[in-house]
Amino acid sequence: MRAMIWNGVNDLRVETMPDPEIVQPHDALVRVTMSSVCGSDLHLLGGYIPAMKPGDIIGHEFMGEVVDTGREVTRVRKGDRVIVISILGCGQCEHCRRTDFSCCDNTNPKPLMAEAVWGHSPAGIIGYSHALGGWAGSHADFIRVPFADVNVFKVPEDIPDEKALFVSDACPTGFMGADLAGIQPGDIVAVWGCGGVGQMAMQSARILGAERVFAIDRLPERLRMAAERCGADPLNYEEVDIQEALTELTGGRGPDRCIDCVGMEAHGTGVGYLYDLVKQQALLTERIVALREAILCCRKGGTVAVMGVYGALVDKFPMGAVVNKALTIRSGQQHGQRYVERLFGHIARGEMDPSHLLTHPLPLEQGPHGYDLFKNKKEGCVRAVFRP
Repeated sequence: MRAMIWNGVNDLRVETMPDPEIVQPHDALVRVTMSSVCGSDLHLLGGYIPAMKPGDIIGHEFMGEVVDTGREVTRVRKGDRVIVISILGCGQCEHCRRTDFSCCDNTNPKPLMAEAVWGHSPAGIIGYSHALGGWAGSHADFIRVPFADVNVFKVPEDIPDEKALFVSDACPTGFMGADLAGIQPGDIVAVWGCGGVGQMAMQSARILGAERVFAIDRLPERLRMAAERCGADPLNYEEVDIQEALTELTGGRGPDRCIDCVGMEAHGTGVGYLYDLVKQQALLTERIVALREAILCCRKGGTVAVMGVYGALVDKFPMGAVVNKALTIRSGQQHGQRYVERLFGHIARGEMDPSHLLTHPLPLEQGPHGYDLFKNKKEGCVRAVFRP
C-alpha cells in the first residue's frame, strides 16, 4: 500500500509500505477514504515529540470502509462506512468503564517513556509516536484498528463524508473542551485558536447555551470563518490587547469560560513569546502564550479548559492567578467515544456543521504538499484532507 511516512524533522514522504493484517481477534482493517491533517501532527513534524522513528506512518483523523474484522468484532462488519477515534480505548479497564477513554490502561503497549515523563501512561494514539504505542497512522491506503468495537463507529446514512470525517477528532475534541469548561446557558466564552478544534469548540459552546463566544487568532480568513460559521466575535491578537479587550467587552469581569485550542506551539507577540520560542528550540519549555493569556483573562471563579496538546514542561506558568482567582483548570486528550453518537445527532439536526473545515482536498501522493499548506497557513488552509 501507499502511505505517508515521517522520515525526520520536517521530512515527509509517500512510499510503498506493507499492507496491515488482522493480528488480534478484536482488530478491524479499514480502507481509508479520507484522512485529515491535524494541528497536533505538526508537533511530530517539528521534532517536539521525540519518540518518532523514520518510516513511521502518521495521521489520526480519518474515516473509511471496513474490509475485514477479527472474530471477536461484533459492532461493525465488512462494507460499513465508519469513522475511527484515534485515542484508543480497550473498553474494559477502570478508566474506559468511566468513559475516560484517553486514560485507558491497555492500549499503549510501550508505556515506559510516557510513565517516565508523566507518571502514568495515557491511552495509545494512532499515528502518534512510539511513546504512545507506535500504532501505524491513517495517511495510508489501509489501517489496522485495535479494539474495533470500542473505537470504530458506523456513520449514519444521512451524514455525508465531509461532515462525518471530523467526528473522528476535531468535533469531539472541540465539544469536550466546551463540556469540560462547564458552559451554562448565558455564559460568555473565549476560545483561543480558530483552527478545526477551536471552531468546533465555538459551535459546541453555542449548542451548550453560551450567550456570546469570542474567537482569538491572528489569521483574517480563520477569524472570518469563525464569525460566519460559528457565530463568534473575532479578536485579532496582533491588532488588540486581548486581556484589555475581553475585560472591556465583558463589563470588567472577563469571560466565564476560556478554552485553549492552541497548545505547545502557540504564536504570540512580545517578550514572553520570544522567551518561549528560544527555550523551546532547546527543548527546555513549550510555548504557552495562549494558555497564559486564557488564565489571566478568565473571570474570578471561572474555568479554563485546555484542549491544546502539551507534551512536557512549561515555563512562566501563572499559578498565582489560578490560586488567587479561584480558577478551575480541566484538560485531557479527547474521550471521543463518549461523544460520537451525540455529535452525529447534532450534525443530523443541523446544529453542528464541520464541513467548512475541509478547505484542501488532495490525493495522498500530494501529502507533503498538503502539510506544507497546513503548517505554513498558505492559501487559507484550515484542513488538508487526503484521499488515498
